[in-house]
Amino acid sequence: MSNRLRVDDRFTIEMAPPTAERVGELAREGFRSVVNLRTPGEQNEVLSPSAEGDVARRHGLAYVSIPVSPQDMNETIADRFDQEVSRLPGPVVVHCASGKRAGLFTLMHVARTEGLSGDEAVAKAEATGYEFATPEAKAFFTRAVDAGKDAGKAAQGRSS
Repeated sequence: MSNRLRVDDRFTIEMAPPTAERVGELAREGFRSVVNLRTPGEQNEVLSPSAEGDVARRHGLAYVSIPVSPQDMNETIADRFDQEVSRLPGPVVVHCASGKRAGLFTLMHVARTEGLSGDEAVAKAEATGYEFATPEAKAFFTRAVDAGKDAGKAAQGRSS
């Protein structure tokens, strides 16, 4: 994968955590929000989530930190990601350490929003150039997309 993966007009995934200078470049490129999935103190930390948030806000960017370690990915975090990014002004750049978590949660959000099945979402993710880190990550992605899609259908049925 390259240093950046453009998912659609709203979402772009950065494959590395930004420096303070890079946050400024993102603002100049027209991004309006930054989402950081790294945990505080994560290996090779460039900016702490708090410091990154300060830099982002100084550049006029909305900022959200959703700390998630590769070992702790779950549907609760996927639901929180959906809620948080739905409120952010776009375009939105999402990052972690390598782009794997950022890609997983961003592509999951897009698939859930579009009502794709887990298998359709996997095909779409791979077509964009995203590579799942592990077979377990791919299985989690498929299950979470299906669960989010089912929850969306149930909520839609209750509101009709």
